[in-house]
Amino acid sequence: MEAHFSVCKAFGLNHMRFHSWCPPEAAFDAADEMGVYLQVECSSWANQGSSVGDGKPIDEWIYQEAQGILSAFGNHPSFCMLAYGNEPAGNNQVAYLRKWLEHFKTLDPRRLYTSAAGWPFVENADYFSDPAARIQAWGQELKSVINGQAPQTLFDYRGKVEQTPMPYVSHEIGQWCVYPNFKEIPKYDGVLKARNFEIFKETLEENGMGLLADSFLLASGKLQALCYKADIEAALRTPGFGGFQLLDLHDFPGQGTALVGVLDPFWDEKGYITAAEYSRFCNQTVPLARLAKRVFYDNEPIVADIEVAHFGKAPLRQTPVNWTLTTAAGQPVASGQLPSREIPWGNGIALGKIETAPRKVDRAQKWVLEVEAAGFSNTWDIWVYPSEIKAPDNAASVRVVQELDGAALEFLRQGGSVLLTPPKDRVKPEKGGSVGIGFSSIFWNTAWTGGQKPHTLGILCDPKHPALSDFPTEYHSNWQWWDAMSHSNALLLDGLSPAIQPIVRVIDDWVTNRSLALVFETRVGKGKLVVSGIDLLTDSANRPEARQLLYSLTTYMAGARFNPAASMEEQEVLAFFK
Repeated sequence: MEAHFSVCKAFGLNHMRFHSWCPPEAAFDAADEMGVYLQVECSSWANQGSSVGDGKPIDEWIYQEAQGILSAFGNHPSFCMLAYGNEPAGNNQVAYLRKWLEHFKTLDPRRLYTSAAGWPFVENADYFSDPAARIQAWGQELKSVINGQAPQTLFDYRGKVEQTPMPYVSHEIGQWCVYPNFKEIPKYDGVLKARNFEIFKETLEENGMGLLADSFLLASGKLQALCYKADIEAALRTPGFGGFQLLDLHDFPGQGTALVGVLDPFWDEKGYITAAEYSRFCNQTVPLARLAKRVFYDNEPIVADIEVAHFGKAPLRQTPVNWTLTTAAGQPVASGQLPSREIPWGNGIALGKIETAPRKVDRAQKWVLEVEAAGFSNTWDIWVYPSEIKAPDNAASVRVVQELDGAALEFLRQGGSVLLTPPKDRVKPEKGGSVGIGFSSIFWNTAWTGGQKPHTLGILCDPKHPALSDFPTEYHSNWQWWDAMSHSNALLLDGLSPAIQPIVRVIDDWVTNRSLALVFETRVGKGKLVVSGIDLLTDSANRPEARQLLYSLTTYMAGARFNPAASMEEQEVLAFFK
């Protein structure tokens, strides 16, 4: 257990919840020595077939189990929290758990008690464990904060905290998935084998994408880490927030394969985020920034309210707060220092406001805001686009259309270049329209959640592709792709020539492993065509990212480097659309 607790601490976590079970004494001994808080639970998840408070034998057994846990381990200082178990069912659960809490709080008042992990609220608990405070709740799908609202860091959960007359602890936040790491398969050298991974690997290879396995892992991993950062920072921005509990720091191989960890089941890193990187946004002291948006025009100021969450050993005395704004290459844009002040314990402690004057840029750029306080630093990516862009040279040679009507087809037949950018929901279900695309990663998994959306794990692209020269990007999803993913359908390439390689690929669910494109190019007869699953025209005046991506694609298409290697027939292209 020392190794496991060391990893948790390295990733900035200070406690471990034992989901519906009690660990052996070795765990308590290790936690005592290492200063880790433990939430212990009776071995019960009385739901879907069982319940509490309804007169079943389990009601008496839970009392006996709790008594046994307290008798055996109650003197350990790390044993800080106790719950009946996980997510109960039962018509009389509140009355039953109220009495259970009263009994054990009276018997042993040395720790904090709650009714259960997840629910229900019981007024005599010491804290409330609740699943509502997270950026993707069960069943929200594409209407959640991360998928349904444009990127920003203003929101928090103070409404939930203020309505709760006891400390509020969020239950099982995160649950963000990553593509399987097939290099993990040899680690299963005992009785348990990774047969699920073997099946996923086989179907990926059958669909002609076996060589992309590592790329899918790393690209989806970067998106997973982004989602966890957003989840955790929202909690830390909330004044009075009692704490958060991740569903897990490492993968859970069960329940349909829930690859929700930044670590694998063996507690090893996967190669896309380190403990040092993770602990910048998950730690005893975390600088925070409230940004109204992530994408700016160059005639707009960059404005952010700076805060900090601090739970170190003591309040911080007269602490200076330094900030810098740099380009992605590290070139300085602006910098400053907020007035020194005392930082007490708490979440969302206001430190001041920064505002930079508009700065003209000739080309779209990614910038990085970094804030440092008391030796702890955190960063946020933003994008700055030119407010005025000139039409590319030879722009008249490119025709932008929302459907391949007779005029567009004739233009192609005559050797013209066409960018096809249909409205969302125009793609046939069997051609990719049924794929639930959202910005975030998959929540828990599609098998266990009844196919909840999103069905995908972000994008994969070559950032050096000339089609993306004026749309700064990494090889993976970042916040500037939110608009595209929110206005798009996937384009299913299964059954087409393998020569058709996407400019921007969508990473599919590992269960289905479909070859999905967001943007691809092809020749059609004498003409050249770029097909965009993203609607780049609708309401483009209010969508800076769509405007910039459209400019990048058309600039590429108007130049000499636009030379698709693959070819399609007209009917193959038309077959995508309703």
